[in-house]
Amino acid sequence: MASESWIVENIQNAFNVWNAKMAEIWTLISQSPAEFKGGAIWSVIRGVSNALIATGLALVVLFFAMGIMKSTIDFSQLKRPEQALKFFLRFVLAKTAVTYGLEIITAIFEICQSVIAKAMSAVGGIGSNTVAIPDAIVKKIEAVGFFESIPLWAVTLLGSLFITVLSFVMILSIYGRFFKLYTYAALAPVPLSTFAGEGTSSMGVHFLKSFAGVCLEGAVVVIACLIYSAFVSSSPVTLRENMTAVNMVWCYVGETIFGMLVLVGSIKASDRVIKEVMEL
Repeated sequence: MASESWIVENIQNAFNVWNAKMAEIWTLISQSPAEFKGGAIWSVIRGVSNALIATGLALVVLFFAMGIMKSTIDFSQLKRPEQALKFFLRFVLAKTAVTYGLEIITAIFEICQSVIAKAMSAVGGIGSNTVAIPDAIVKKIEAVGFFESIPLWAVTLLGSLFITVLSFVMILSIYGRFFKLYTYAALAPVPLSTFAGEGTSSMGVHFLKSFAGVCLEGAVVVIACLIYSAFVSSSPVTLRENMTAVNMVWCYVGETIFGMLVLVGSIKASDRVIKEVMEL
């Protein structure tokens, strides 16, 4: 409902910021690192990863030699065909992993993204998650006089500030996920080189599991949006006609902020949820 009241406009502006960030989250979650910001960042990350391939290949040789010395009592064991074949395959696989590390990372992301896409299709969209000030509150605010509106200013200023801060905290968490994805992709040749040695391969496994965990954080974010939508729709704010404008605004803004805190807290805890549930 359109209104010329500064109080109403202030609250609605904060809600608009929240709605815009919710829509941005929905867009970002469906994007791949190569699509984010038009692919400019991905081009830089690809350059860094390609530059580290030479370092990764050198580490392959180092870890391979360490693995041989740790796994064999003397070099005469290498004369056994099965033992030699085992070490040869390990070396080839480690070299391939380093050379095509970015492709491996991309493949893992696409697999995890298919899970996120399924979760997003279940949610259906963010239309039910948008927030707007009810008409009943608008009418109540417009009916107050100047002196009665003074406490309303204080309530709306605090509420609007809190909502705006929550909006940016929420979107920063999503951008932080992209930062982690880019970091993993850029450094991939180094941890993947540890597959060359039997004793160091656990580091490479941990790297891939951690990267998969970061990818799946997007699924937790989508589920958090679903929980937020259900939470808000199942417990609407009760507004009574005999309530004063201040009480009505305080009640509505307070309940709305509480729901936003539930969502922001869920998004912030997405990495911990993945680690605890899937040990990634």
